[in-house]
Amino acid sequence: MTSPSTSKNHRCLNLIPKCKSLQNLKQIHAQIITIGLSHHTYPLSKLLHLSSTVCLSYALSILRQIPNPSVFLYNTLISSIVSNHNSTQTHLAFSLYDQILSSRSNFVRPNEFTYPSLFKASGFETKWHRHGRALHAHVLKFIEPVNHDRFVQAALVGFYANCGELREARSLLERIREPDLATWNTLLAAYANSEETESDEEVLKLFVRMQVRPNELSLVALIKSCANLGEFWGGVWAHVYLLKKNLTLNQFVGTSLIDFYSKCGCLSFARQVFDEMSERDISCFNAMIRGLAVHGFGQEGIELYNSLISQGLVPDNATFVVTISACSHSGLVDEGLQIFHSMKTVYGIEPKVEHYGCLVDLLGRSGRLEEAEECIKKMPMKPNATLWRSFLGSAQIHGDLERGEIALKQLLGLEFENSGNYVLLSNIYAGVNRWTDVEKTRELMKDHRVNKSPGISTIN
Repeated sequence: MTSPSTSKNHRCLNLIPKCKSLQNLKQIHAQIITIGLSHHTYPLSKLLHLSSTVCLSYALSILRQIPNPSVFLYNTLISSIVSNHNSTQTHLAFSLYDQILSSRSNFVRPNEFTYPSLFKASGFETKWHRHGRALHAHVLKFIEPVNHDRFVQAALVGFYANCGELREARSLLERIREPDLATWNTLLAAYANSEETESDEEVLKLFVRMQVRPNELSLVALIKSCANLGEFWGGVWAHVYLLKKNLTLNQFVGTSLIDFYSKCGCLSFARQVFDEMSERDISCFNAMIRGLAVHGFGQEGIELYNSLISQGLVPDNATFVVTISACSHSGLVDEGLQIFHSMKTVYGIEPKVEHYGCLVDLLGRSGRLEEAEECIKKMPMKPNATLWRSFLGSAQIHGDLERGEIALKQLLGLEFENSGNYVLLSNIYAGVNRWTDVEKTRELMKDHRVNKSPGISTIN
């Protein structure tokens, strides 16, 4: 029988990481059996880990051949499945967990290394969320005291954050004695990406309470929330902190800063950040083109679009949205049409409803309402409310009552409770002194029990 010390140092184990094919793995496995290492946990764990990345079914067959697998071996395979297969094999991870629970051995029971991977798997898709909540109860049952295990608690924070249950995630974080940076970042990112009303304010509050030094990921969440809130000095502080601490201006930080400065009206600062970045991905270009579009610099947006193509980057769905929008805001109709048609003919990208929305806006703003209407009719998908509202706005600008009424009829079928739609049509009637129709529109609002939201001023 091979001794435990030999089982960790045998030269055949050094060959396992070098295996690139299932055939190689089978050869090493055969050698492990021949020399008597198949009864030792360490060589089996290494074999299981790699085989699960090469051929998952073979890894499972190895586990089935082991008379009494240890919880360490189960944990190894569960971790590998979750790390390498993401959501595609989540059911296998939970199947292995069920085997741990049903084991008759007193030595096989879940431990603190079992749950982090399972909580990660539970957050992949909505259908697995209920399993994660059940696991939370299992943690309380099998791991005592739970508050002392930082890794399990951090995994719980990550799970609830991924599920969008931010209050529960925050409550769990507050129970951890010393949360690490990764746990803080998980919650910060979840709040920053949430659509809840108070989520951006929560990011600022959490950032102030952080007990560890923030890194680039922490700053991305802070900058994003400052952009949404218009907290100019908070975003500037994050930028200065980045420079003072010699942190990396990577694509994530750079993109968030470009978006922040653009939203705050500081387009020159946004462009400065863009130019200072050593590496730029498509998201960086999209953010910069979006900023140029909003501020009416359509020609510069097109130049940047041409630049990313010349650098070998491939435009994505978002690139076409922001670039056509840039053309729309600057009256560059022919350029916008050319870019729209290149989606399918050059890049093989099928336009989505948001791209048709940009096209309708492009044509409508320039007064080519007949072409915009024809575009809507020929769309391969059903127009959404955003698209019809854009068309209604163009009809208002150019005083086209007939098409304005068509747009409103469609909007009422999609969102009759939106007061803004009635106001747009009312403004069209008022623009041509059709006051009777203005009054009828107001009566229609009353009939549908739609209330116009009052304006708000931030000036005292």
